[in-house]
Amino acid sequence: MITLKNITLRRGTKVVLQGASATLHGGEKVGLIGRNGAGKSSLFSLLTGRLQLDGGDIEIPPSWLAPGGMAEVAQNMPETDDSATDFVLQGDTRLMMARQAAAEAEAGDDGNAMAEAYTALADAGDFDAPARAQALLMGLGFKGAQLEAPVNSFSGGWRMRLQLARALMCPSQ
Repeated sequence: MITLKNITLRRGTKVVLQGASATLHGGEKVGLIGRNGAGKSSLFSLLTGRLQLDGGDIEIPPSWLAPGGMAEVAQNMPETDDSATDFVLQGDTRLMMARQAAAEAEAGDDGNAMAEAYTALADAGDFDAPARAQALLMGLGFKGAQLEAPVNSFSGGWRMRLQLARALMCPSQ
């Protein structure tokens, strides 16, 4: 659970949050909306440890601060030849770490490490991960023919949808 109590956050001389409090429970997926300059990105930077508090208290479980513990929709537009499905799959950080561990274990011909890596792959849902990523994409309005199209072939608005699908692909704690 993340708990924010009476927090204050400044960006330069501007106070972007003052007296803010909230509680977020594990497994919840939360969206934050507001006008430009309202402090949305600053709040996420605070939650991910990229900014420090100016006042108040924040409690975040350490495992949520680890890589893959939280996901956010990136504001920058990706430039990559990766397919839409592969780009979204990369949002599942637990799966990506398991795939990397499996590749390293195979390269090192380490039987014990391979067994652990394959177990981690199964636990991360490697078998149905592409189908889950494609279901997210189709739920966001992508058509079947677009699922394997390169990311850089999409307009800015569609790339934002790709970023959203990628964030949603991240497993919740």
